[in-house]
Amino acid sequence: MKIKTGNKISTRLIALLLFIVSGGGPLAAQSPAGQAAFSADEYARAIYKSQTLIDSMMDSQNIPGVEIAVSVEGQRVWSQGFGFAGLEQKVPVWLATKMRIGSVSKSLTSVALGVLIEQGQLDIDAPIRKYVPYFPQKEYTITTRQVAGHLAGIRHYRGDEFLSAKHYESVKSGLQIFMNDSLLSKPGEKYEYSTYGWNLISAVIEGASGQSYLKFMEENVLKPLGMHETVADYNKPIISHRTEFYTLDDNQQVINAPFVDNSYKWAGGGYLGTARDLLKFGNALLGDEYLEPETVDLLWEAQTTNDGEKTDYGMGWLSGTDNQGRYWVGHSGGSVGGTTQFVILPKKEVVVAILSNLSEVDYNDIQLKIAGLFIMNKP
Repeated sequence: MKIKTGNKISTRLIALLLFIVSGGGPLAAQSPAGQAAFSADEYARAIYKSQTLIDSMMDSQNIPGVEIAVSVEGQRVWSQGFGFAGLEQKVPVWLATKMRIGSVSKSLTSVALGVLIEQGQLDIDAPIRKYVPYFPQKEYTITTRQVAGHLAGIRHYRGDEFLSAKHYESVKSGLQIFMNDSLLSKPGEKYEYSTYGWNLISAVIEGASGQSYLKFMEENVLKPLGMHETVADYNKPIISHRTEFYTLDDNQQVINAPFVDNSYKWAGGGYLGTARDLLKFGNALLGDEYLEPETVDLLWEAQTTNDGEKTDYGMGWLSGTDNQGRYWVGHSGGSVGGTTQFVILPKKEVVVAILSNLSEVDYNDIQLKIAGLFIMNKP
C-alpha cells in the first residue's frame, strides 16, 4: 500500500510484523494484548484472496488504515488490521482500533426500535408527535415507519452541515437544525435519504422509553450484545484505540480530516466501533435470542412508496442481491475521516464488516466479493 506522504509500507508486512511480535499462528491477526483473534487454516484461500482485494483497494485509493472481520455461521473466521491508525506516530491498525462507522449507526439504532416494539412501547405507524410532542406539526402526518425508511420527506444535509463542529448537549437541541423546515414531499411519495430523519428517530426512542437515547442504546443494545468497543464519538473524552481521521486533498495526498462534532447525529452517524463488534451485532440478528425473527424481518423488509415502488430500504437497513442472486442486508457508512461497509447474507449466515479511516472510500462492493469468497471456500 502506498501512502502519498513520502512513506511506503506493505500492509501484509505490518500484519507479519504484528504476528511475529505477538507470537500468533498462521495468518492470525492480533489484538494489542496478543490474543489470537481466529484460527484461519480452513479459510486460508479466502483470506489470501481477500487480503489481495484490500491491498489493491488501499493502494489505488491511498487509504491509511483498514480493519476487517468475517464470520461464518456465527464463528469469527478472520479479522485483521491493515495499515495505520495514526500516520504521524506510525500506529498500526489493531483489531481494537475504533473507527467512525457513519450511517451503520442507523442499523444499530433500528434494533432499539425493535426492542421497543417487542416491549409494546412503540407503535411505528402512530404519528411521530405521539412520542415527540415538541416536533412541529407539519402539513402532513408522518410516522416512525416512514421516517425510518426515508419516506417522510425530511431533508438531508445542506451546505457545510456535514462538517458541523458545534456541540449539542441533547437530542432535542440537535433537532433544531432542521425541525422547522418544510417537508420535501408528501410522506410515502418519494424515497429521500435523510440522516436528520434518524435524529428524529432517536427522539422517538427517548419519548417511547423515557430514557435518553444514548443510555437506552447502552442498556438495551450495546451491553446485551457485548459490543464493548462501540461508543458515541465524543470529542473531549480520551477514547482508547480511537483512530486518527484522514481525507485526501485535491492532489490525492493524505491529510488530516477537518475537526467535526457528531453530537447532533448520534443515531444517524455518530458512533465509533470495530469490525469485530459489528460481527457480534450481525450475528445477534441471525439468531432468536435477542430479537424475535419476525421483528428482524420487519426491520429488514424493504418498504414501498405510495405507488408501490420498492425502495430497497427497510428501517435502517439496505437490501439487495449480489451477482449470484444471494439476498443481503446491511448498510454503508460515510463519515468525515471514516468509511464503512457492513453486510449480512442471512441464508448463508455470513457477516462482513470493513472499516477505514479515510473519507469517501469507494468499496466497489468489496464486502460482497469477500463474502462470496468465504461462501465459495467454505469447508
